[in-house]
Amino acid sequence: MSKYIVTGGTPLNGRVKISGMKNAAGAVIFGCLVSGGEYTIDNVPDIGDVSVAIELLRSVGAVAEWIAPDKLRINTENVTDVRPPDELVGKIRSSYYMAGAMLARFGHVGIGMPGGCDFGSRPIDQHIKAFEQLGAVVTFGENGLAADGRLTGTEIYFDCVTVGGTMNAMLAACTADGMTVIANAAREPHVVDLANFLNTCGARISGAGTNVIKIRGVPSLHGAEYRILPDMIEAGMYMVAAAATGGCICVESVIPKHLEAVTAKLTEMGATVDELDDAIIVSGDKQLKATKIKTQPYPGFPTDMQPLIAVLMSISRGTGTIQETIYDNRFRYSEELRRMGANVRVNGKSAEITGVPSLHGASVRAVDLRAGAAMIVAALSAEGQTEIDDIYHIERGYVMPVEKFTSLGADIRRIG
Repeated sequence: MSKYIVTGGTPLNGRVKISGMKNAAGAVIFGCLVSGGEYTIDNVPDIGDVSVAIELLRSVGAVAEWIAPDKLRINTENVTDVRPPDELVGKIRSSYYMAGAMLARFGHVGIGMPGGCDFGSRPIDQHIKAFEQLGAVVTFGENGLAADGRLTGTEIYFDCVTVGGTMNAMLAACTADGMTVIANAAREPHVVDLANFLNTCGARISGAGTNVIKIRGVPSLHGAEYRILPDMIEAGMYMVAAAATGGCICVESVIPKHLEAVTAKLTEMGATVDELDDAIIVSGDKQLKATKIKTQPYPGFPTDMQPLIAVLMSISRGTGTIQETIYDNRFRYSEELRRMGANVRVNGKSAEITGVPSLHGASVRAVDLRAGAAMIVAALSAEGQTEIDDIYHIERGYVMPVEKFTSLGADIRRIG
């Protein structure tokens, strides 16, 4: 079994360049299926989830190949409406974007259940609602989802803010007859990125980034060149790492506005944060203090950052709280932090964390993708050596974490 060996206690310093956003990459890659054409996608993160997405494209007849370390060429001219293999679909969460894209192109789709991290219940009922309101007949059961029908523009109101549902609705509606209006739409940057990509391919989408998105259906889309936006969650990991280790890191190739919620909390806790045009500098040479966090849809504090903030609270002065409002089971990492000496008490969807002088090395595991990133930062801030198992979770979503942290002065290596 592969693992990371980390020796902590060294302040991290230097510059790190942020890769393309994982949560945008899957949607853009599968967005190429809406219509036949050749696409060149730049700033694609070379991560486990993208590797699976490439396999899924090939399974339905697309050609997908790396033409540079972060650039994909995709040709979807010869895609057929075959059902993608369930075992691949079940490996990643973003596979459900194939449903909206292939429904738009062929008028029917069959696909198994998506995978991804286990945070408890992650229903796709809002996706199904969107497809049905667009005119598809949907059946859903143990074998996944099947949908058929000629799609027609309509009004879709989501019962709750859903990033995946919003993106799947956009994919399905961009070639539907007439106008579609999505109300209570998600506002996340990757929703905007998908809309921008589809518009580059000939779609007519407006309002992305607000809670009302309008889509004027067009007969078909075409190939295009597109660059994926930088990953704000990866950027947040290095920002927290600077604060946790008492170092100073310049996080480059970012959009500072996307990180305002993280920046505000780091500043509140005592870190120094300076924003530049496309970079953020974080210094953590002060005693940090606890704070209160409540995860919310964008532009609120992102749920994907809460395990990292929990690490920071674990070594801060005082007692802080985290209230999780997005997922049911996001605190599974708390037991791993306790192995390192953290004082974390979880009650349902909230946690109370009282800071300790320092964490200590231990054998821990990455229980999911974002918790795995938190384990790296905890290990870098701790005294002694930490072994992190189940690192495949981490490598699903972060580009070259060992190399990037090593360039900042970290003592981290991968074995196995």
